[in-house]
Amino acid sequence: MYICSMKHCIILITLNFMLSSLNAQDVEINNKLEKAHATGAFLYVASILVLNEFWYSDYPKASFHLQNDNSNWLQIDKMGHFTSAYHSGLVGMDLYNRFDNDKKKSMIYGGFYGAFFLTSIELLDGFSKEWGASWGDLVANTSGSLFLVGQELLWKEQRIQAKFSFYPTKYPDKNPALLGENLLQQSVKDYNGQTYWLSFNLNKLTQEKRFPKWLNIAFGYGGTNMQYSNYDKSNIRQYYLSFDVDLRSIDTNSKLLNKILKAFSFIKIPAPTFSFYRENNINNIKFYPVFYGQDF
Repeated sequence: MYICSMKHCIILITLNFMLSSLNAQDVEINNKLEKAHATGAFLYVASILVLNEFWYSDYPKASFHLQNDNSNWLQIDKMGHFTSAYHSGLVGMDLYNRFDNDKKKSMIYGGFYGAFFLTSIELLDGFSKEWGASWGDLVANTSGSLFLVGQELLWKEQRIQAKFSFYPTKYPDKNPALLGENLLQQSVKDYNGQTYWLSFNLNKLTQEKRFPKWLNIAFGYGGTNMQYSNYDKSNIRQYYLSFDVDLRSIDTNSKLLNKILKAFSFIKIPAPTFSFYRENNINNIKFYPVFYGQDF
């Protein structure tokens, strides 16, 4: 559901903005863990208030209800939920690390921020007459957080990152009301232009230090020929194989620049890419010297 992507953007922008402006010394609480809890509660309440003011206040309320939208958008919207939960959890872990550099506490209290925040949003959807809570979204939210925390349990670091890329397509011209009337709207409404990735850090995975510490290989998923949310036989799933850069593994010796790189680490870097798709019962492969997202 494209509405969810817009709300996720509001949440992530709000969290990253407020987190970057906070310092551990700014919270007048003695216990480090209490500082993190207090700051996390502040971020949560603030983002929910922002969402309520800018999103839900204009829509009528209803009794809580569920919906099943799992067949929509070739499940690309569910990948958006997964990725949003993953990166919200990274923000949560960064928060706890800022106050108390304890990996276990960071993982427990911060890693599930994504599922907590996005489930709260889903509950608000459930009380909105316009939509409804999606059980598929709830599963995707939880899966994104488990993917983050699972890596911390297994490796004590993130060797595989969930990422996102977007490229404008021709489809919004055919249905601007649903897919967006301008570039900003299209970036969150047009699933034809969105690609979601799992980006593997080769150096961390092999543990042999043969590769540059920032070099990743990424597997992507997207779709095209979608003018409406409901599944149509003309819709085409696309799979990708590409190189990527782990921005979190780059140390510039500048705290400000490192923070900027970390803030944009959810973005897949344009790189040479192979595309795999099936159209008219024919398997196809395309190569792009530089790929970020492609109008089909």
